[in-house]
Amino acid sequence: MAHLKKSPAELRNMFGANLRAMARDYPSISELSRQLDINRTQFNRYLAGESFPRPDVLARICDFFDVDARVLLEPVSNLTMSQSVLEGPELREYFGTGAHPNEAQFPSGFYRFTRRSFFAPESYVIGLVRVWRNSQEQCFVRGFEAREAIRQQDLPMTPEYREFRGHILRLEAGIGFVIARRQAQSASYNFLAPVPSFENNFFAGYVSRTVPESVDSERIVRMVYEHLGTTFRRALEAGRGTGLVTEEQIPNFTRRLLKPQTPFR
Repeated sequence: MAHLKKSPAELRNMFGANLRAMARDYPSISELSRQLDINRTQFNRYLAGESFPRPDVLARICDFFDVDARVLLEPVSNLTMSQSVLEGPELREYFGTGAHPNEAQFPSGFYRFTRRSFFAPESYVIGLVRVWRNSQEQCFVRGFEAREAIRQQDLPMTPEYREFRGHILRLEAGIGFVIARRQAQSASYNFLAPVPSFENNFFAGYVSRTVPESVDSERIVRMVYEHLGTTFRRALEAGRGTGLVTEEQIPNFTRRLLKPQTPFR
C-alpha cells in the first residue's frame, strides 16, 4: 500500500515524467496532443507535472499509449513487458532471441512506401510511415491509409479509422511486418528485403491483405520502402506527395523495383 502515501505533487511529477517518456516516440508534441484531442497548453501542463488529467482524459491517454492507470504511481518502464512474447519460452526457438531487427538491419525513422492499389489496379499508393523502437528495442511501425484509397471504399475518413500500426520482426531473408487498423478492422502481412542503392536506403518486397480471395481485387502486390531519415521536415516534404498516383508519376528507381509489367510470383 506504499503507493497511497504519495503526495499530489509526487503523483503529478510521476505522471509528467511518464508522459514525457512516452511522448519521446513522437516527433511533434503538437501532433501528439492533436491525436489525443487535448489542448496543447493543457498537455504541456501535464508534461511539466503541473496538472492531472480528468478521468476521461486519463483513460484516453492510457488507451492511446496502451498502459494502465498505474502510470500515475510508478515509472512507465515498469508497466511494459520486460520480454517480448516472441522471445518467451513458447516461441524463442522459432523466432530467436533477436526477434526484432536492429538499427543496421532496418533503421528507425520515416519511410515512404509505394505499392499498386488493391482496389484500382491502374493506380499506385504512395504513403508515409514511421518506424520506432521502445525501451526493450522492440520495433514498430505506424502510418495512415491514403485518403483517396479510403474514399474509394466509402469508409470513414477520420484519422482514428485511417491509422494503422504494426510489429516488425527480423527474418533470415529480410524483415516481416504484421499490421492492423484499430480493433483489427483490417490487417496485412508485409515482407521487405534490402536492395542495393546509392544510399542503401531502399527495401523491396510485397504486402498481402488478410482477406478472403476475390475476383474483384488483388490480395498481394509488390511494395517498396524508401528510408527518408529521422527529421520531421523531410517527412512533411514527402507527405505532400502521398496518395494515389499513376505509374508514370512513380520515381524511376522505385518503378523499376515494382516491376509493373511483370506478374507477381
